[in-house]
Amino acid sequence: MKVAIYPGSFDPITFGHMDIIERACGIFDKVILAIAESEAKKPLFSLEERLSMTQSIYSDHPKIETVSFARKLTVELAREHEACAIIRGLRAVADFEYEFQLATMNRTLAPDIESIFLTPKDTLIYVSSSLVKEIAELKGDVSRFVHPNIDQALKAKLSV
Repeated sequence: MKVAIYPGSFDPITFGHMDIIERACGIFDKVILAIAESEAKKPLFSLEERLSMTQSIYSDHPKIETVSFARKLTVELAREHEACAIIRGLRAVADFEYEFQLATMNRTLAPDIESIFLTPKDTLIYVSSSLVKEIAELKGDVSRFVHPNIDQALKAKLSV
């Protein structure tokens, strides 16, 4: 069984992330959506909330498993789940430099685990969690960018 891991903070998960996940499911037998604690990014949603939100979307998907992780190298998490690849999304040239550096470091740490770069469809290339949160904080409509469960979670979180 070919297993890939798709790590990220997913704060919140967007249709762009979901497109990458679906593309990965077309390549791999199993895709592990690995939600990172990412406290340095000061996430809007707690790790538990992000895990719960993604599980609500993918609970019935036969190829997707959702896990969380903190204070662990992604390559170590990949090894624990016997993953042969780490999926990374690329939206623009600006993403490439950081992702290339990360992939090179991961290859040095774990030469047996490949980094696979996928791009979302062109209608989602501009969507980011940061922009979605900013629009939602300003009471804009983000329903075109996120699953209805996430839209509701953003409204509930930001109405406080």
